[in-house]
Amino acid sequence: MYRILGLLAASLLGSVVVADEWPQWRGPKRDGGTTEKVSTWTDAPKKAWEHPVGPGYSVPAIVGERVIVHDRVPEKEQERLTAYDLTTGKELWQDVYERPAYGSVLNTGPQGTPAVAGNRVYSFGITGMLSCHTLDTGSRVWQVDPFKKLGASLPRFGVTCSPLVVGNRVIVAVGGKGSAVAAFDTEKGELQWQALDESAGTASPVLLTRKGKLPDAVFMTSLRLVGLNPLDGKINWEHPLVFQPSGTAPTPLVVGSEIVASTMTNGSTLVKIDEKESKQAWQQKELAGYFSSGVAHNDRLYLVTNTLKPIPAATMRCVDRATGKEVWKKSIGYFHAGIIRMGDGKLLVLSDDGHLRLIEDAGTEAKELCKFKACGGTLSNPAFGHGHVIVRDDKNVTCYKLSE
Repeated sequence: MYRILGLLAASLLGSVVVADEWPQWRGPKRDGGTTEKVSTWTDAPKKAWEHPVGPGYSVPAIVGERVIVHDRVPEKEQERLTAYDLTTGKELWQDVYERPAYGSVLNTGPQGTPAVAGNRVYSFGITGMLSCHTLDTGSRVWQVDPFKKLGASLPRFGVTCSPLVVGNRVIVAVGGKGSAVAAFDTEKGELQWQALDESAGTASPVLLTRKGKLPDAVFMTSLRLVGLNPLDGKINWEHPLVFQPSGTAPTPLVVGSEIVASTMTNGSTLVKIDEKESKQAWQQKELAGYFSSGVAHNDRLYLVTNTLKPIPAATMRCVDRATGKEVWKKSIGYFHAGIIRMGDGKLLVLSDDGHLRLIEDAGTEAKELCKFKACGGTLSNPAFGHGHVIVRDDKNVTCYKLSE
Protein backbone atom coordinates (compact mmCIF):
# COMPACT_ATOMS: atom_id res chain seq x y z
CA MET A 1 0.00 0.00 0.00
CA TYR A 2 2.74 2.47 0.95
CA ARG A 3 4.65 1.63 -2.23
CA ILE A 4 1.55 2.49 -4.27
CA LEU A 5 1.16 5.74 -2.33
CA GLY A 6 4.78 6.63 -2.98
CA LEU A 7 4.59 5.91 -6.68
CA LEU A 8 1.36 7.84 -6.99
CA ALA A 9 2.75 10.84 -5.10
CA ALA A 10 5.87 10.84 -7.26
CA SER A 11 3.75 10.72 -10.39
CA LEU A 12 1.56 13.56 -9.23
CA LEU A 13 4.37 15.84 -8.11
CA GLY A 14 6.69 15.06 -10.98
CA SER A 15 4.31 15.32 -13.90
CA VAL A 16 1.45 17.64 -13.14
CA VAL A 17 1.88 20.18 -10.36
CA VAL A 18 4.30 22.85 -11.60
CA ALA A 19 3.71 26.28 -10.07
CA ASP A 20 4.45 28.50 -13.06
CA GLU A 21 2.67 26.43 -15.71
CA TRP A 22 -0.93 25.67 -16.67
CA PRO A 23 -0.81 21.92 -17.42
CA GLN A 24 -4.51 21.15 -17.07
CA TRP A 25 -7.99 22.55 -16.44
CA ARG A 26 -7.81 25.44 -13.94
CA GLY A 27 -4.05 25.29 -13.52
CA PRO A 28 -1.49 23.31 -11.51
CA LYS A 29 -3.87 22.33 -8.69
CA ARG A 30 -7.16 22.60 -10.64
CA ASP A 31 -8.22 25.44 -8.34
CA GLY A 32 -7.76 28.43 -10.67
CA GLY A 33 -4.60 29.55 -8.87
CA THR A 34 -0.98 30.32 -9.74
CA THR A 35 2.05 31.47 -7.75
CA GLU A 36 2.93 34.03 -10.44
CA LYS A 37 2.15 37.73 -10.12
CA VAL A 38 1.11 40.47 -12.52
CA SER A 39 1.89 44.17 -12.26
CA THR A 40 -0.67 46.76 -13.28
CA TRP A 41 -0.43 48.00 -16.85
CA THR A 42 -1.10 51.49 -18.21
CA ASP A 43 -1.18 50.75 -21.92
CA ALA A 44 -2.76 47.60 -23.28
CA PRO A 45 -0.15 44.81 -23.43
CA LYS A 46 1.03 43.98 -26.94
CA LYS A 47 0.23 40.64 -28.53
CA ALA A 48 3.09 38.18 -28.43
CA TRP A 49 1.38 36.11 -31.15
CA GLU A 50 -1.98 35.10 -32.52
CA HIS A 51 -3.34 32.20 -34.61
CA PRO A 52 -6.73 31.36 -36.13
CA VAL A 53 -8.66 28.77 -34.14
CA GLY A 54 -11.66 26.56 -34.87
CA PRO A 55 -14.80 26.12 -32.74
CA GLY A 56 -14.43 25.08 -29.10
CA TYR A 57 -14.21 26.35 -25.52
CA SER A 58 -11.22 24.21 -24.54
CA VAL A 59 -8.65 26.23 -22.58
CA PRO A 60 -5.04 25.95 -23.82
CA ALA A 61 -2.55 24.06 -21.65
CA ILE A 62 0.91 25.53 -20.99
CA VAL A 63 3.88 23.27 -20.16
CA GLY A 64 7.49 24.36 -20.57
CA GLU A 65 7.74 26.22 -23.87
CA ARG A 66 4.70 24.47 -25.34
CA VAL A 67 1.10 25.65 -25.62
CA ILE A 68 -1.44 22.94 -26.47
CA VAL A 69 -4.62 24.06 -28.26
CA HIS A 70 -7.58 21.71 -28.82
CA ASP A 71 -10.20 22.76 -31.38
CA ARG A 72 -12.47 21.57 -34.19
CA VAL A 73 -11.32 21.76 -37.79
CA PRO A 74 -13.78 24.29 -39.24
CA GLU A 75 -16.63 22.80 -41.33
CA LYS A 76 -15.36 19.24 -40.81
CA GLU A 77 -16.16 16.38 -38.44
CA GLN A 78 -12.59 16.47 -37.23
CA GLU A 79 -10.79 17.73 -34.12
CA ARG A 80 -7.13 18.59 -33.72
CA LEU A 81 -4.41 19.25 -31.21
CA THR A 82 -1.77 21.83 -32.06
CA ALA A 83 1.38 22.70 -30.14
CA TYR A 84 2.83 26.22 -30.38
CA ASP A 85 6.01 27.71 -29.00
CA LEU A 86 5.02 29.86 -26.01
CA THR A 87 7.40 32.72 -26.81
CA THR A 88 7.24 32.92 -30.60
CA GLY A 89 3.93 31.25 -31.46
CA LYS A 90 5.66 28.97 -33.99
CA GLU A 91 3.69 25.80 -34.72
CA LEU A 92 5.61 22.79 -33.40
CA TRP A 93 3.25 19.96 -34.32
CA GLN A 94 -0.37 19.17 -35.11
CA ASP A 95 -2.54 16.05 -35.19
CA VAL A 96 -6.01 15.86 -36.76
CA TYR A 97 -8.43 13.03 -36.01
CA GLU A 98 -11.91 12.00 -37.13
CA ARG A 99 -14.86 12.16 -34.78
CA PRO A 100 -18.56 11.17 -34.91
CA ALA A 101 -20.88 13.78 -36.41
CA TYR A 102 -22.03 16.37 -33.88
CA GLY A 103 -24.23 19.45 -34.15
CA SER A 104 -25.33 22.12 -31.66
CA VAL A 105 -26.47 25.73 -31.68
CA LEU A 106 -24.17 26.40 -28.71
CA ASN A 107 -20.79 24.95 -29.64
CA THR A 108 -19.42 22.23 -31.91
CA GLY A 109 -15.79 22.02 -30.76
CA PRO A 110 -13.89 20.55 -27.80
CA GLN A 111 -14.87 21.92 -24.39
CA GLY A 112 -12.57 19.99 -22.05
CA THR A 113 -9.03 21.23 -21.43
CA PRO A 114 -6.13 18.85 -22.21
CA ALA A 115 -4.17 17.45 -19.26
CA VAL A 116 -0.38 17.13 -19.56
CA ALA A 117 1.46 14.56 -17.43
CA GLY A 118 5.11 13.84 -18.15
CA ASN A 119 5.53 13.53 -21.91
CA ARG A 120 1.85 12.77 -22.49
CA VAL A 121 -1.09 14.97 -23.46
CA TYR A 122 -4.59 13.62 -22.69
CA SER A 123 -7.56 15.27 -24.41
CA PHE A 124 -11.33 14.64 -24.40
CA GLY A 125 -13.29 15.89 -27.43
CA ILE A 126 -16.88 17.09 -27.50
CA THR A 127 -18.10 13.73 -28.86
CA GLY A 128 -16.05 11.76 -26.32
CA MET A 129 -12.89 10.88 -28.24
CA LEU A 130 -10.29 10.34 -25.49
CA SER A 131 -6.80 10.69 -26.94
CA CYS A 132 -3.20 10.41 -25.79
CA HIS A 133 -0.37 12.19 -27.63
CA THR A 134 3.29 12.72 -26.90
CA LEU A 135 4.08 16.25 -25.75
CA ASP A 136 7.37 16.57 -27.60
CA THR A 137 6.37 15.35 -31.09
CA GLY A 138 2.57 15.10 -31.09
CA SER A 139 2.58 11.42 -32.03
CA ARG A 140 -0.76 9.78 -31.25
CA VAL A 141 -0.16 7.01 -28.69
CA TRP A 142 -3.74 5.74 -28.39
CA GLN A 143 -7.35 6.81 -28.80
CA VAL A 144 -10.61 5.40 -27.43
CA ASP A 145 -14.30 6.37 -27.49
CA PRO A 146 -15.61 5.71 -23.93
CA PHE A 147 -19.21 6.36 -24.95
CA LYS A 148 -19.09 3.74 -27.68
CA LYS A 149 -17.11 1.32 -25.52
CA LEU A 150 -19.47 1.62 -22.54
CA GLY A 151 -22.70 2.03 -24.48
CA ALA A 152 -23.39 5.46 -22.96
CA SER A 153 -25.35 8.34 -24.47
CA LEU A 154 -23.67 11.66 -25.18
CA PRO A 155 -24.60 14.37 -22.62
CA ARG A 156 -27.05 17.12 -23.58
CA PHE A 157 -24.30 19.71 -24.10
CA GLY A 158 -21.71 17.29 -25.45
CA VAL A 159 -18.65 16.33 -23.41
CA THR A 160 -17.57 19.13 -21.06
CA CYS A 161 -15.30 17.12 -18.74
CA SER A 162 -11.58 17.89 -18.65
CA PRO A 163 -9.62 14.67 -17.98
CA LEU A 164 -7.97 14.14 -14.60
CA VAL A 165 -4.67 12.23 -14.51
CA VAL A 166 -3.82 10.45 -11.26
CA GLY A 167 -0.79 8.17 -11.37
CA ASN A 168 -1.38 5.69 -14.21
CA ARG A 169 -5.08 6.51 -14.53
CA VAL A 170 -6.81 9.08 -16.73
CA ILE A 171 -10.29 9.57 -15.26
CA VAL A 172 -13.29 11.10 -17.03
CA ALA A 173 -17.04 11.59 -16.61
CA VAL A 174 -19.14 9.56 -19.03
CA GLY A 175 -22.64 8.93 -17.67
CA GLY A 176 -25.22 6.15 -17.51
CA LYS A 177 -25.76 2.99 -15.48
CA GLY A 178 -22.46 1.74 -14.15
CA SER A 179 -20.45 4.24 -16.19
CA ALA A 180 -20.96 7.71 -14.76
CA VAL A 181 -17.18 7.74 -14.21
CA ALA A 182 -14.54 5.69 -16.00
CA ALA A 183 -10.76 5.33 -15.71
CA PHE A 184 -8.35 4.32 -18.45
CA ASP A 185 -4.73 3.21 -18.35
CA THR A 186 -2.46 6.12 -19.24
CA GLU A 187 -0.06 4.01 -21.34
CA LYS A 188 -2.43 1.94 -23.48
CA GLY A 189 -5.90 3.46 -23.06
CA GLU A 190 -7.39 0.25 -21.66
CA LEU A 191 -10.44 0.50 -19.40
CA GLN A 192 -9.41 0.05 -15.74
CA TRP A 193 -12.69 0.61 -13.92
CA GLN A 194 -16.14 2.17 -14.21
CA ALA A 195 -18.44 3.37 -11.44
CA LEU A 196 -21.75 5.02 -10.47
CA ASP A 197 -25.11 4.92 -12.22
CA GLU A 198 -26.28 8.51 -12.66
CA SER A 199 -25.89 10.92 -15.54
CA ALA A 200 -22.73 13.00 -15.58
CA GLY A 201 -22.86 16.70 -14.76
CA THR A 202 -20.92 19.34 -16.67
CA ALA A 203 -18.34 19.83 -13.90
CA SER A 204 -14.82 18.46 -14.30
CA PRO A 205 -13.26 16.32 -11.53
CA VAL A 206 -10.78 17.62 -8.96
CA LEU A 207 -8.40 16.07 -6.44
CA LEU A 208 -8.84 16.13 -2.66
CA THR A 209 -5.70 15.22 -0.73
CA ARG A 210 -6.03 13.66 2.71
CA LYS A 211 -3.03 12.96 4.95
CA GLY A 212 -1.77 9.39 4.73
CA LYS A 213 -4.32 8.38 2.10
CA LEU A 214 -4.60 8.20 -1.63
CA PRO A 215 -6.05 11.44 -2.99
CA ASP A 216 -9.76 11.30 -3.78
CA ALA A 217 -10.93 11.86 -7.34
CA VAL A 218 -13.90 14.14 -6.63
CA PHE A 219 -16.79 14.14 -9.09
CA MET A 220 -19.94 16.22 -9.05
CA THR A 221 -22.72 14.28 -10.74
CA SER A 222 -26.35 15.32 -11.19
CA LEU A 223 -27.10 13.77 -7.77
CA ARG A 224 -24.09 14.10 -5.49
CA LEU A 225 -20.52 14.98 -4.66
CA VAL A 226 -18.49 11.80 -4.43
CA GLY A 227 -14.87 10.98 -3.61
CA LEU A 228 -13.55 7.93 -5.46
CA ASN A 229 -10.42 5.86 -5.04
CA PRO A 230 -8.51 6.65 -8.26
CA LEU A 231 -7.06 3.12 -8.46
CA ASP A 232 -10.29 1.12 -8.41
CA GLY A 233 -13.23 3.57 -8.40
CA LYS A 234 -14.56 2.57 -5.00
CA ILE A 235 -16.50 5.23 -3.09
CA ASN A 236 -14.58 6.73 -0.16
CA TRP A 237 -17.28 9.24 0.77
CA GLU A 238 -20.30 10.96 -0.77
CA HIS A 239 -22.51 13.95 -0.10
CA PRO A 240 -26.03 14.15 -1.59
CA LEU A 241 -27.08 17.14 -3.64
CA VAL A 242 -30.56 18.13 -4.71
CA PHE A 243 -31.18 16.79 -8.22
CA GLN A 244 -29.98 19.22 -10.89
CA PRO A 245 -32.33 18.79 -13.85
CA SER A 246 -30.20 20.92 -16.19
CA GLY A 247 -26.97 19.19 -15.15
CA THR A 248 -24.96 22.41 -15.50
CA ALA A 249 -22.56 23.28 -12.70
CA PRO A 250 -19.13 24.84 -12.14
CA THR A 251 -16.16 22.68 -11.23
CA PRO A 252 -16.03 22.12 -7.43
CA LEU A 253 -13.46 24.22 -5.60
CA VAL A 254 -11.20 22.38 -3.14
CA VAL A 255 -9.69 24.38 -0.26
CA GLY A 256 -7.81 22.07 2.09
CA SER A 257 -10.37 19.52 3.33
CA GLU A 258 -13.30 21.67 2.22
CA ILE A 259 -15.18 21.58 -1.08
CA VAL A 260 -17.42 24.32 -2.48
CA ALA A 261 -20.03 22.98 -4.89
CA SER A 262 -22.25 25.34 -6.91
CA THR A 263 -25.31 24.82 -9.09
CA MET A 264 -27.81 27.07 -10.84
CA THR A 265 -30.71 25.28 -9.14
CA ASN A 266 -29.61 25.21 -5.49
CA GLY A 267 -26.85 27.77 -5.05
CA SER A 268 -23.52 27.04 -3.37
CA THR A 269 -22.69 24.62 -0.57
CA LEU A 270 -19.51 24.22 1.46
CA VAL A 271 -18.84 20.63 2.50
CA LYS A 272 -16.16 19.54 4.97
CA ILE A 273 -14.60 16.11 4.48
CA ASP A 274 -13.09 14.11 7.34
CA GLU A 275 -11.74 10.57 7.22
CA LYS A 276 -15.04 8.80 6.60
CA GLU A 277 -17.83 11.27 6.00
CA SER A 278 -18.90 14.68 4.76
CA LYS A 279 -20.57 17.49 6.68
CA GLN A 280 -22.34 20.51 5.24
CA ALA A 281 -21.09 23.75 6.78
CA TRP A 282 -23.43 26.11 4.91
CA GLN A 283 -25.61 26.56 1.87
CA GLN A 284 -26.46 29.87 0.19
CA LYS A 285 -29.11 29.58 -2.51
CA GLU A 286 -28.43 33.08 -3.85
CA LEU A 287 -24.90 31.97 -4.85
CA ALA A 288 -26.18 30.19 -7.95
CA GLY A 289 -24.11 29.85 -11.10
CA TYR A 290 -24.09 28.13 -14.51
CA PHE A 291 -20.54 26.97 -15.12
CA SER A 292 -18.04 29.71 -14.15
CA SER A 293 -15.73 28.25 -11.50
CA GLY A 294 -14.58 30.20 -8.44
CA VAL A 295 -11.26 30.63 -6.64
CA ALA A 296 -10.14 31.05 -3.03
CA HIS A 297 -7.61 33.20 -1.20
CA ASN A 298 -7.07 33.03 2.55
CA ASP A 299 -10.49 33.14 4.22
CA ARG A 300 -12.41 34.35 1.18
CA LEU A 301 -14.05 32.79 -1.85
CA TYR A 302 -14.62 34.51 -5.17
CA LEU A 303 -17.59 32.97 -6.97
CA VAL A 304 -19.39 33.89 -10.20
CA THR A 305 -23.17 33.87 -9.95
CA ASN A 306 -25.78 34.25 -12.68
CA THR A 307 -29.23 35.78 -13.01
CA LEU A 308 -31.53 35.50 -16.03
CA LYS A 309 -34.00 38.35 -15.55
CA PRO A 310 -34.54 41.15 -16.39
CA ILE A 311 -31.37 40.63 -18.48
CA PRO A 312 -28.65 37.96 -18.17
CA ALA A 313 -25.92 38.99 -15.75
CA ALA A 314 -22.76 37.41 -14.33
CA THR A 315 -21.58 38.79 -10.98
CA MET A 316 -18.37 38.10 -9.08
CA ARG A 317 -19.10 37.78 -5.38
CA CYS A 318 -16.60 37.83 -2.54
CA VAL A 319 -17.82 35.44 0.15
CA ASP A 320 -16.64 34.72 3.67
CA ARG A 321 -15.50 31.11 3.56
CA ALA A 322 -16.57 30.27 7.09
CA THR A 323 -20.16 31.47 6.78
CA GLY A 324 -20.97 31.84 3.07
CA LYS A 325 -22.01 35.46 3.68
CA GLU A 326 -21.38 38.00 0.91
CA VAL A 327 -18.72 40.67 1.53
CA TRP A 328 -18.90 42.52 -1.79
CA LYS A 329 -19.99 42.00 -5.37
CA LYS A 330 -18.98 43.28 -8.81
CA SER A 331 -20.76 43.00 -12.16
CA ILE A 332 -18.39 41.14 -14.46
CA GLY A 333 -20.28 40.01 -17.58
CA TYR A 334 -23.47 38.62 -19.06
CA PHE A 335 -23.04 34.84 -18.84
CA HIS A 336 -19.49 33.99 -17.84
CA ALA A 337 -16.14 35.12 -16.44
CA GLY A 338 -12.94 33.12 -16.06
CA ILE A 339 -10.93 33.91 -12.90
CA ILE A 340 -7.27 33.25 -12.11
CA ARG A 341 -6.08 33.87 -8.54
CA MET A 342 -2.56 35.28 -8.77
CA GLY A 343 0.21 34.58 -6.25
CA ASP A 344 -0.39 37.85 -4.38
CA GLY A 345 -4.15 37.34 -4.17
CA LYS A 346 -5.07 39.65 -7.04
CA LEU A 347 -7.62 38.34 -9.53
CA LEU A 348 -7.05 38.19 -13.28
CA VAL A 349 -10.53 38.06 -14.80
CA LEU A 350 -11.53 37.46 -18.42
CA SER A 351 -15.14 38.56 -18.98
CA ASP A 352 -17.32 37.16 -21.73
CA ASP A 353 -17.05 40.46 -23.61
CA GLY A 354 -13.31 39.81 -24.05
CA HIS A 355 -11.98 42.32 -21.48
CA LEU A 356 -9.14 41.16 -19.24
CA ARG A 357 -9.12 42.86 -15.83
CA LEU A 358 -6.75 42.87 -12.88
CA ILE A 359 -8.80 43.20 -9.69
CA GLU A 360 -7.75 43.65 -6.09
CA ASP A 361 -9.81 42.75 -3.05
CA ALA A 362 -9.87 46.07 -1.15
CA GLY A 363 -11.60 44.65 1.92
CA THR A 364 -15.17 45.81 1.47
CA GLU A 365 -15.11 46.26 -2.30
CA ALA A 366 -13.45 45.16 -5.51
CA LYS A 367 -10.85 47.58 -6.84
CA GLU A 368 -10.30 47.37 -10.60
CA LEU A 369 -6.64 48.18 -11.20
CA CYS A 370 -6.56 48.02 -15.00
CA LYS A 371 -8.17 46.34 -18.00
CA PHE A 372 -7.84 45.95 -21.76
CA LYS A 373 -9.68 44.31 -24.64
CA ALA A 374 -7.85 40.98 -25.00
CA CYS A 375 -10.14 39.14 -27.44
CA GLY A 376 -13.63 38.99 -28.89
CA GLY A 377 -16.62 37.60 -27.05
CA THR A 378 -15.72 34.33 -25.33
CA LEU A 379 -17.00 31.63 -23.00
CA SER A 380 -13.51 30.20 -22.51
CA ASN A 381 -11.25 30.75 -19.49
CA PRO A 382 -7.76 32.25 -19.76
CA ALA A 383 -4.59 30.24 -19.13
CA PHE A 384 -1.46 31.64 -17.45
CA GLY A 385 2.11 30.37 -17.47
CA HIS A 386 5.66 31.76 -17.46
CA GLY A 387 4.36 35.34 -17.42
CA HIS A 388 2.10 34.81 -20.44
CA VAL A 389 -1.70 34.86 -20.55
CA ILE A 390 -3.46 33.03 -23.38
CA VAL A 391 -7.07 33.72 -24.36
CA ARG A 392 -9.30 32.43 -27.14
CA ASP A 393 -12.54 33.43 -28.80
CA ASP A 394 -14.39 31.95 -31.78
CA LYS A 395 -11.76 33.20 -34.25
CA ASN A 396 -8.31 33.32 -32.67
CA VAL A 397 -6.08 32.07 -29.88
CA THR A 398 -3.97 34.99 -28.62
CA CYS A 399 -0.94 35.25 -26.33
CA TYR A 400 0.13 38.32 -24.31
CA LYS A 401 3.20 38.66 -22.10
CA LEU A 402 2.11 40.28 -18.83
CA SER A 403 5.15 39.78 -16.60
CA GLU A 404 8.82 38.80 -16.74
